[in-house]
Amino acid sequence: MTDAPRPRPAAGGHRGNTLGLRLALAFLGVALAAVALIAVLTAVFSAADVSSLASRQRDVLAGTFAAVAGGAWQQHQSWVGADLKTVTDSAEQIGVQLQVQDAGGRTVAETSGFAAAAGPTGSAPVLVQGRQEGSVLVKLTASGLGGADAILRTALLRAIAGTAGLAALLALVTGLAVSRRITRPVARLIAVTRAMASGDRSARAGEIKAPGELRELTAAFDHMADTLDYEDKIRRDLVASVAHELRTPVAILQAGHEALLDGVTEPSPEELGSLRDEVLRLARMVDDLQTMAAADAAVLQLTREPHDLADVAGSAADSLARRFETAEVTLDRQLAPAPVLADERWMHQVVTNLLSNALKFTPAGGTVTISTRQDGSSAMLEVADTGVGIPADELPRIFDRFWRGQAAAQTSGSGIGLAIAAEIASAHGGTLAAASQPGEGTRLTLTLPAA
Repeated sequence: MTDAPRPRPAAGGHRGNTLGLRLALAFLGVALAAVALIAVLTAVFSAADVSSLASRQRDVLAGTFAAVAGGAWQQHQSWVGADLKTVTDSAEQIGVQLQVQDAGGRTVAETSGFAAAAGPTGSAPVLVQGRQEGSVLVKLTASGLGGADAILRTALLRAIAGTAGLAALLALVTGLAVSRRITRPVARLIAVTRAMASGDRSARAGEIKAPGELRELTAAFDHMADTLDYEDKIRRDLVASVAHELRTPVAILQAGHEALLDGVTEPSPEELGSLRDEVLRLARMVDDLQTMAAADAAVLQLTREPHDLADVAGSAADSLARRFETAEVTLDRQLAPAPVLADERWMHQVVTNLLSNALKFTPAGGTVTISTRQDGSSAMLEVADTGVGIPADELPRIFDRFWRGQAAAQTSGSGIGLAIAAEIASAHGGTLAAASQPGEGTRLTLTLPAA
């Protein structure tokens, strides 16, 4: 006997924490990337705007000083003796480096720091009565707009850095909160899965506070666990039912043979007939189990061909006609055309099971009615009896394998006929439903897609 596999305790113990950390870091990375993108775009566009503004200011200043220099030239009609000190002093006072050139490009006057000043140069012609007598070159210094540009860039970078820090902190806190909300139900599912793997079939995730998809995941997991638990119970019940059903005929056969061997009883026809009945009972049980296995295989593979459900029902009724006569139960046929695509062999099995079940619970003098019809896009077959009926609390379980109600306790059978019929109906894309009133009978309705 091998031990059940045990869950590894340490290999995945911190997976939830790792996932949460990764989610938090992902939030942080996205936030920093967004801030960096905004910073780059802001710096580029602000630099372009400041450069454009500085260029316009250089041109405006150059034009203004060119007009003043032109006035000084006009007083003497020459650059010789022209008073340009006012121009240079005014330029230095506002943080501008300036140079005045004559028409030949020779320097007439300039501020003290013009040659050392760096940066773009603006220029404007000196016009006197429409004739160019020279030009003025202008450079901005750190004390003017150029300095304001540098201050603006520094302040902008500081603001971006502060914003990035706040965004990173906010993203980290949000990421930790969101990842905790996401990983908590995942960690719970992992714990429940390990508990189930270790043998605790009652472990369930239960209600959780999480996003909709995770709630659906835990609900689906619990539903799966309930289904597995139910299937396991069915398997246990199957073993118990088969063992119970086999125990009685085997015990009778063993006792009868021992009595014959010991000479206690004589091998009379009555004694041998009794033993033969028990052998037939065992054979029927084996046939039921084989039928159930074959039905499971039919669910996976069917040979569907056009058939009339009325013909299939009529053939099944003919095969059971003698049994109905022996039981003194009337079999009423109301068969209207109902074309379907079905596997005839398995559909015959379904109708036979329904009729046999109805006959089993209908007393002598009663009636079993089998009818077929087409209802829109569906083909329907109904088997109604005037038997004992089924209690309301037992009705939902009549299609379970090996389940037998109180009324079936006094009848032979293994309790798989209706289960097989329901599975074959489902394999054909149809349904099998039951309605019953105790003391008034039962109606079983098979619904299939019409051909």
